[in-house]
Amino acid sequence: MIMTDDQDLKMNSIDYQPLVQKYFKEQGTTFTSHYCTIAQCCPSRVSLLTGKAAHNTNVTDVRAPFGGYSKFVEQGLNGQWLPSWFQQGGYNTYYVGKLMNNHSVQNYNKPFPQGFNATDFLIDPGTYIYYNSTMQSNTDPPRNLPNQYSTDVVASRAMDFMQAGIGADAPFFLTVAPIGPHGQTIFPRSPGNPSNFPIFDPPVAAQRHQDLYQGVKVPRTSSYNPEIPNSPSYLKNLPRWNQTVIDYYDEFYRIRLASLAAVDELVESIMTKAEQLGILDNTIFIYTSDNGFHIGQHRLPAGKSCAYEEDINIPFFIRGPGIAKNATINSPTSHTDIAPTLFELAGLSLREDFDGIPMPVTKNRRNSKPDGGPSYGPGREKQVIKQEHVNVEFWGSQSPEGKYGASLMPLSNNNTYKSVRLVSLDFNLVYVVWCTNERELYEMQNDPEQMQNLAITFGSPLPASTPSTKAPYNDPTYVAKLQNRLDTLLMVLKTCKGNTCVQPWKVMHPDGSVNSLSDAMNSQYDDFYAGQPKIAYVACAQGYLRGLEGPGADTGDVHVWSN
Repeated sequence: MIMTDDQDLKMNSIDYQPLVQKYFKEQGTTFTSHYCTIAQCCPSRVSLLTGKAAHNTNVTDVRAPFGGYSKFVEQGLNGQWLPSWFQQGGYNTYYVGKLMNNHSVQNYNKPFPQGFNATDFLIDPGTYIYYNSTMQSNTDPPRNLPNQYSTDVVASRAMDFMQAGIGADAPFFLTVAPIGPHGQTIFPRSPGNPSNFPIFDPPVAAQRHQDLYQGVKVPRTSSYNPEIPNSPSYLKNLPRWNQTVIDYYDEFYRIRLASLAAVDELVESIMTKAEQLGILDNTIFIYTSDNGFHIGQHRLPAGKSCAYEEDINIPFFIRGPGIAKNATINSPTSHTDIAPTLFELAGLSLREDFDGIPMPVTKNRRNSKPDGGPSYGPGREKQVIKQEHVNVEFWGSQSPEGKYGASLMPLSNNNTYKSVRLVSLDFNLVYVVWCTNERELYEMQNDPEQMQNLAITFGSPLPASTPSTKAPYNDPTYVAKLQNRLDTLLMVLKTCKGNTCVQPWKVMHPDGSVNSLSDAMNSQYDDFYAGQPKIAYVACAQGYLRGLEGPGADTGDVHVWSN
């Protein structure tokens, strides 16, 4: 599993990676609607490696007290994650590159990450220093690597672990996690940087790639530096960029692409090594990222953590035996689905505490007949649930990156929200509830840049119809009915666990009469959903403090349909 750091999909970074296209897109299956469930490095990685939503790991930030490696350990997750489970399943496990934020020279052995046969981690404060990284191998003390390019070191160590894996009498699971295209991040803070945030500079390309893509600019979509902002919360007050800022972030974007050239070469080196070892045709290969990235969309300086597509819709490619070549899957999947997917591919019995389900990666699984709820244990591959939703959430402040980040965005902003991304044959929607209790609703089929917020304010008179919006979303009465359903769905998802995250409609309709938004839109349920409680935050917070997030399914506040 190759996992990049902060790689965008919607800003076309894959277009500049011909080797990823050659070895993954052409030789495997592309999931176009794959989402992270929290758009920030550490909590996203923890969700991916545990199969649990961030509200169930309670690792919701990159730093203490709400996140980082120390929080991961405090929550009892060390040893309760993919590497440990794969070891228990008979696999040898290896990891090279970045694990998570706050994994540092101070705490790398307090305790060591569990579940690995061999490791070589990038650790703080040198995790994001491209030409002087700090690495820590197995139980050895940390070492610095001056004048060595980080991505190349990670690629070399990946080759070593592949060789070790093939030489052992067991299957192996290797994670390769370069930092590209993450910005070069400098911390701890210096006297000249008195803020509470590290310095986020642009990434650094390998010397051989520094001049690539001259003149390439951030895609000028309708959401890029718009004349009129259309966002709630702090975003509506962001200033429009001047030409100096535009030019700076265009160069930031170009350097991100150039830093990915070494990642592209890493991909080829892994594939070449696999062929030399004779394992190319009996190995599963995955390429993904921890979260996406934005530059200029909705006037945002470089960064992530929003519920916009740039931040949450990320690359996911998979190839291997039984997986279709040059194929595309459009149904939505998420990072909480990766652990169940790997379990199924490895022949391991699924865990009941997974918040996701196996992705339809193999031909057999995609052609299987849906057969009710998830089964945990042998035979799971014969039971397929078609999922239409992804639960996305975030807590705390967004960290703007680049030279102008702090001046464009207040560092005190609170970016806490709950969101649901819904993709089906009938609907293509984003619904967001902010901790300020503002709401966003976007119909993505006709508004993919998320520029026309359709959300209504509960308790206020319905607005006038909007002729410029396509039917039926130009009808406020229809939007109100739709929003009632989405609010109830999000009410369940925001505290869901296990199967409730997979089949949330069964909380409201335990008789099984409703299994999708299309089912729920039946007019017989209008009064039922209109009478459901609405999500209402008590206050914004920097982390997951359940008491501040209002009513939820776990407290019995969601009503049950009774015919």
